[in-house]
Amino acid sequence: MYHALPTASTGLSVRSSGSRRSPRLGVVRCAATPVEVDEKSGLKHLSEAARERATAKKANKFEKVKVKKCGSTMWTEVTELAALIREGKTSWEDLDLDDVEVRMKWAGLFHRKKRHPGTFMMRLKVPSGELSAEQLRMLGECIAPYGEAGCADITTRANIQLRGITLDKADQIMEKLDTLGLTSKMTGMDNVRNLTGNPIAGIDPHELVDTRPLLQEVQDMITDHGKGRAELTNLPRKINICISSTRDDFPHTHINDVGFEAVKDPQSGEVVYNLVVGGYFSIKRNTVSIPSNISVTRDQLVPFTEAVLKVFRDHGPRENRQKTRLMWLVEEIGVEKFKELCEEYMGGGVKLNGAVEVSHDDVWERRDLLGVHKQKQDGLCWVGACVPVGRIHTEDFYETARLAEKYGDGTVRITCEENVLFVNVPEGNVEGLLAEPLLQKWKVDAGKLERALVSCTGSQFCGFAMIETKKHALQVAEQLENELNIPKTVRIHWTGCPNSCGQAQVGDIGLMGAPAKVDKKAVEGVKIFLGGKIGEGAELASEFEKSVPVADEYLIPKLKEILIEKFGATPKDHNGLPAREGAWWRDE
Repeated sequence: MYHALPTASTGLSVRSSGSRRSPRLGVVRCAATPVEVDEKSGLKHLSEAARERATAKKANKFEKVKVKKCGSTMWTEVTELAALIREGKTSWEDLDLDDVEVRMKWAGLFHRKKRHPGTFMMRLKVPSGELSAEQLRMLGECIAPYGEAGCADITTRANIQLRGITLDKADQIMEKLDTLGLTSKMTGMDNVRNLTGNPIAGIDPHELVDTRPLLQEVQDMITDHGKGRAELTNLPRKINICISSTRDDFPHTHINDVGFEAVKDPQSGEVVYNLVVGGYFSIKRNTVSIPSNISVTRDQLVPFTEAVLKVFRDHGPRENRQKTRLMWLVEEIGVEKFKELCEEYMGGGVKLNGAVEVSHDDVWERRDLLGVHKQKQDGLCWVGACVPVGRIHTEDFYETARLAEKYGDGTVRITCEENVLFVNVPEGNVEGLLAEPLLQKWKVDAGKLERALVSCTGSQFCGFAMIETKKHALQVAEQLENELNIPKTVRIHWTGCPNSCGQAQVGDIGLMGAPAKVDKKAVEGVKIFLGGKIGEGAELASEFEKSVPVADEYLIPKLKEILIEKFGATPKDHNGLPAREGAWWRDE
């Protein structure tokens, strides 16, 4: 159970005569009398200084939308609107445009106006990527009514996004989610995104700590146990948070706004959490997290995270949307002032410890989670299955649930690489699980490209994407594997636009949708990145080549050249294997 921290009105001393220093340096002007705000306004939970920034002339357009009406109002209004639509009293076209296009994202509903008007993507929160068979079946039931238009994706935050949802059924789906311990609230816009950790937490022979209970506590604090917590919904921008418990760094702390790295304190022998801060991707800037010289204990981590969110809410910039992520605040005020503000918001005279220095004499190679692996529990295994670019259909949900119950403990884990792990599988059940039809489609021994293939949604559903990604990704990987001997796994990440939801900058090879030309005519193209590293010594990829047309006759030769020159691939001495029959990306 979380304990709410005091809402610092920014809390620090106030100058007389109305003069003040920058509120982000800690000294602010408090209103002589409380400012009256509409009950539905996003200003309600902001400090006076944050209200000033949110209502300033230079505030970005989304701040103005939030000032008029907070997105948290959608938690109840979606139910009311869905009922009116079912009764024939209104339609989605008649609703307030800002509600449909912006505020409904606070309830996890993203209108697909450009690609599929009238349908919504629904984003969930699945902390640690852990799902039960009951939840899996429910998710299948949610998309089943939409036929071919309904599907789901595993995301690069080990999350689930449902597609094809219509507003008349949205409230019923949200109710089902609540009943089974999931939620879509606070999943879009200026909220905390899905919390990620070690996908094999609790069963990992090399983990320092099981991150699942702690991530659930953070989730409960942020969302008030799934009900939604309005005072934490009006951040200046979104925040990604993760906890890493192994040297593999499965959740990628280096590209999270707030990354906790579990380490053992040599003095106390206890596990504490070093903080790195500020990593993110965007159209204008891509940057890795920086050390904060802060470590927190297990008991401090949740209240510290709450303090970070409130410091960001009250002190973060609200002008140019491209300069409002947490890193901009930390760079402006410095890590020491950031630490002091967090201590103040935690209250009780807390003084945070510095980071714990960690060094290793050996080199740790990040583990591949696909295939069959022994757990730390005797006689049990996890089985990692490659879900091609994370796309899941109704029957896949049902079958995954059945297999989890028949062969494991009734749960699965989903990963940031968009795959599924069957866990707690007795050794005697492994052979039977591997023989199941689903695991012929979701291979445990997928090829050197397919097993590490990651893709964003692409233009099939996303209005920002410049190219279709998932189909291209699978077809290109299949052709390259047919034509080349590839000696080791190569991680190819596809993303449709510079927002980089597909995380092109962390791939060995990254492909980002971009303009290109053929015979002076505009065509779909990609920008190619090379050299991304994950795990220990993580690095972002560098731009290698611009404006390569995405059509096979241009892209395939370029990627073959890269795989041969950079990754040791060699041409096969035959024409390769026939294309896989019945693949969804060929049938759709």
